Amino acid sequence: MKFGLKSVLVLLSILAFLSTNGQNIVEEYQKSKNDSLRIGELDTDFLEYIEKGYTLAKPDNKSNISGVIIFFEGSGFDKKNMSAKQLYTQANKAGYAVLSVSTEIPLDFFFSENSLLDVHKTIERAFDKNNLPNNNVFLIGVGLSGHRALKYVEYQEKISPDFALNLSGLVICDAPLDWVRQYNEGNRDRRINYDEGAVWEGSFSNFILEKNLNGTPTSNLENYLNFSTYSYSDKTDRKIKYYKNYPVRAYMEVAIQYWLEKKRKTTIDNNGPDMVGFIAQLKLTGNEKSDLVIFYPRESKTEKKNTAATWIAVDKDELMAWIIKWSK
Repeated sequence: MKFGLKSVLVLLSILAFLSTNGQNIVEEYQKSKNDSLRIGELDTDFLEYIEKGYTLAKPDNKSNISGVIIFFEGSGFDKKNMSAKQLYTQANKAGYAVLSVSTEIPLDFFFSENSLLDVHKTIERAFDKNNLPNNNVFLIGVGLSGHRALKYVEYQEKISPDFALNLSGLVICDAPLDWVRQYNEGNRDRRINYDEGAVWEGSFSNFILEKNLNGTPTSNLENYLNFSTYSYSDKTDRKIKYYKNYPVRAYMEVAIQYWLEKKRKTTIDNNGPDMVGFIAQLKLTGNEKSDLVIFYPRESKTEKKNTAATWIAVDKDELMAWIIKWSK
């Protein structure tokens, strides 16, 4: 078989890429079912189901894997596993595998026990089939996936399943945790009707919350507090017990001027208060292994201000150093 010069160069480039990145990518997904979920009142307010399963990035150049970093990212909405991919190089270089897990529900809030059970079974299967070590396991969640990561911790702590992750730490980035605050933010965005994207997000999230929590925070506050992993409105701080023993890193960006000018949002109409409040409550329990990292507009790597932009601003080398610090 003959190869042209161009083909040889392409092949060498691929080999060089694989050698440099030292990654072995494994994917296992089930075909998505031909159906959709209602996410609003309009005839167009539907999202199609997505593939459930996992993507695993393993280091090729390590005989023993040092630990596993898990992301709860959906497989279909936006670009697949974008948050995890930004950490592949640093994690694999340090000998850590990176696992991204998805249910079949787009933008899954983990309302259902079925979603949590699906995720649990997927993680167990990925660990078993790929001989992953159940030690030095860290959960990372960006945006809504941060809420999902904490809900999974709560699930594991409550259920005590036969297979349980030996968790070493948790990382959340600009995540909505307080669904009372989030509902009120959505209501205000709809009321002022200033920014189309904010109105859509508020309409979507409030529809989903009302449907699954049987009302609003005014009519059914307890359901909102029970669903939130942290809430300023919860005088008992009922969920903090599930996280108080773990090292926790939270990231947020202070972009008050941006949100004011672009979307007429106030200081509480973003996920920042959830990050601060969550770390504050952890510290009140005596958890000095928790910390908050704040970015300011001058430190941002993109003009956009959203959860993805906050994650882009995270120093992945420093984050891996933090992960290694809390590994055993």
